Amino acid sequence: MGSPILTRVFHDIHLEHAAERPVYLQLADAILSLIKKGTLRPGLKLPSSRDVAGQLQINRITVSRAYEELQMQGWLESAVGRGTFVTSHIPEPAPGTLKHAPTNNASQTAGFRLPDQQYLEVLPTFINSELHLDDGFPDPKLAPLKELYRAYRSQLTRSGLYNKFGKYGQPDGAEFYRNAISKYLNETRGLSTTPHNILSVKGTVMGINLVCNGLISPGDIIVSGIPGWRRAEQNFMHAGAKHIGIPVDEHGLVVDELKKICRRKKVRMVYVTPHHHYPTTVSLRIDRRLELLRLAGEYGFIIFEDDYDFDFHYKHRPLLPLASADENGMVIYCGSFSKSFSPAFRIGYLAASQNVIAHLSRVRILLDRQGDHILDNAIAELLHDGTMQRYLRKTLPVYKERRDFFCDLLDRELKPAVSFNVPEGGMTVWTKFAASIDVEKLANDALKKGLYISNGKNHLYPTFNANAIRLGFASSSREELEKCVSILKQLLKKQRLI
Repeated sequence: MGSPILTRVFHDIHLEHAAERPVYLQLADAILSLIKKGTLRPGLKLPSSRDVAGQLQINRITVSRAYEELQMQGWLESAVGRGTFVTSHIPEPAPGTLKHAPTNNASQTAGFRLPDQQYLEVLPTFINSELHLDDGFPDPKLAPLKELYRAYRSQLTRSGLYNKFGKYGQPDGAEFYRNAISKYLNETRGLSTTPHNILSVKGTVMGINLVCNGLISPGDIIVSGIPGWRRAEQNFMHAGAKHIGIPVDEHGLVVDELKKICRRKKVRMVYVTPHHHYPTTVSLRIDRRLELLRLAGEYGFIIFEDDYDFDFHYKHRPLLPLASADENGMVIYCGSFSKSFSPAFRIGYLAASQNVIAHLSRVRILLDRQGDHILDNAIAELLHDGTMQRYLRKTLPVYKERRDFFCDLLDRELKPAVSFNVPEGGMTVWTKFAASIDVEKLANDALKKGLYISNGKNHLYPTFNANAIRLGFASSSREELEKCVSILKQLLKKQRLI
């Protein structure tokens, strides 16, 4: 090989002949690593392919292919009759120590600084376990998955493939989907929309993010109820908005507190879940609904109405959304199929004035060129043929029965350790635990026995601590609900709390 140093360097290269990655690429990787480390310096002549092949006991063609690979990438250069060299265009590493030498592996820690934004932590939502009283998810065993599969497959096999797969679609969503959603909202929620009032989004979080990106400026004031939904609040903070929380009582958002704020400050947006407030499940009373709409018209703020579980109201027919009574175009209405179908399928919609939808569509292109038009159209097909409506009619009495059964269990087995009001709708019971109960410890102990419940941290605020969590009943059978309550009863008995 000529140079004894190069002989030793190439001798240390280890190749895995049984590995999936071709040997010539393994060799190229090894040589490249030596170049990056400065072991093989710019302008250095490399051993011939024959010498390297003899040293490593591999085929000469393998070495030639490795050299060719690195030449194509610009790391090596060759001259006829002279040999192969490390390219001279690579800058030599400067002597001395780097000022900011990385202390960790680059695959784990970047060499540049990340912004310190504590609000971006991933909120715990669910941990795999045998049993669960979750945040209020539907039962996937009841969902029309076979019908969705057929509708999705139909979208893949129908004619017009170029229009569906050969080009980009519209950022506001597939026309068939927007038509279906518009008709659905008009028939079930009392809205008056056209497809131009609909924007397809991948769930409520994306809808909130789009609105924050497109309509909120740093320093804008956003008001919402406390306790509230942390994921929405994270979006407010990320947009640079000033978030002001106001109380929520048994009749929903305390609108009188909002009125006081409006008299002193310019409010840009109010985020509200009026049908079933998250997390407490209470409904916004009619007088407060009307006053909220009046204040929006008077002070010019946006109402972002998150109607995450409209379809499940048990006491009477669902309350119509604020958007159905909005005569001034102040409401942006957001819904999804996470609660009515499955959280695994990311599909939802925004409904608002046409100019708002057009603006948000342009903003959406910056984040996501378009949605999943195939899934959109498959869901639209389920709406068009009535599958979704039949599914909702079928599941409503099932979830009502589970609610009644679960509330009876809580009342019979866990009092006085817990207190709650039977929710008029939704899929969870807002359950308050006695002050002496450490909910976080209870959640950890329950998980050891195969039961997941929230640890309550998502519902803690400097001005609010009800020692309460959401216990979801809809995704569990009666037998599973009995097991869940039995585990909680055992743990609370052990602490002599019941």
